[in-house]
Amino acid sequence: MAKSAKNTPAKKPAPKAPRRRPTKAQPAPSAEELLGFYREMLLIRRFEEKSGQLYGMGLIGGFCHLYIGQEAVVTGVHANAQPQDSVITSYRDHGHMLACGMDPNGVMAELTGRAGGLSKGKGGSMHMFSTEKNFYGGHGIVGAQVPLGTGLAFAHKYNEDNGVCYAYFGDGSVNQGQVYESFNMAQLWSLPVIYIIENNKYGMGTSIDRASSTTELYQRGSAHGIPGEQVDGMDVIAVRDATASALEHVRGGKGPYILEMLTYRYRGHSMSDPAKYRSKDEVSKVRSEQDPIDNLRQLIIKTKAADEAQLKEIDGEIKAIVTEAADFAKSSPEPDPAELYTDILVEA
Repeated sequence: MAKSAKNTPAKKPAPKAPRRRPTKAQPAPSAEELLGFYREMLLIRRFEEKSGQLYGMGLIGGFCHLYIGQEAVVTGVHANAQPQDSVITSYRDHGHMLACGMDPNGVMAELTGRAGGLSKGKGGSMHMFSTEKNFYGGHGIVGAQVPLGTGLAFAHKYNEDNGVCYAYFGDGSVNQGQVYESFNMAQLWSLPVIYIIENNKYGMGTSIDRASSTTELYQRGSAHGIPGEQVDGMDVIAVRDATASALEHVRGGKGPYILEMLTYRYRGHSMSDPAKYRSKDEVSKVRSEQDPIDNLRQLIIKTKAADEAQLKEIDGEIKAIVTEAADFAKSSPEPDPAELYTDILVEA
């Protein structure tokens, strides 16, 4: 028997589809900016390579997830950051720490579990914090940083400090229920947060094509009307420009924004991952055609922002910084056992 019109619930209007707003044109980067990007990305690359070496030597224990290949994402995003902004990310976090200005010596010492580490050797690779730099981790639970980042955005709005939270997560996290609960709350309350999806195409060992029914991840906020954009995450200038455009929306009080960064990790999911789920040819092709550092280097030479001698000098400076960080970590003492009982309670 057909339902009467009286008992049929009225249809609610469908949510507005997210706008894939084209990135607003930004001024071309100056020679100084280009060299700053190069220095930042090279620091992350060399730091991560050294971390891999120390892990192989048994000086870094537990899990260790390297950021090699993805350097343009965090570098381009943080080119737009202001001091009051906050950052939260997943366990692949060393590059984010360095981009936030955290001391390489302290980061490396934390990776090796030493007292000189930024979390006194108690956090290790996946759980490092710096309230001074508004960096709130490093989180080992897949997707857990997204609701926490939404909470940070709520704090920015509550405190009226004009701050924005950059909440990073990967393509392996986008199917977590807590992500969509966060999207709903952020849009409902117009919270100042940019959700940055670092789509490196593989969640642990599974291709995104096998794990997600829709692979254009910038659309994942469509049910809530959150605008999004897909960005070439291997191009630091494209990332800079897209983030600047998104920030106009967010700082303007219009609520959250999603940036899907198409990027690629060269190493396995973690140091224990042999990455046999993809071919060597695939990795080599990306490295030879899309490497963010090599392509930026070519642009710098082409635009005469610097010559080979200047870039070689920067390379030497970065190598010295990373070597010093490794030496500091190896010489820093083990934490005192009494540290087990500190930082576990804050009385408000």
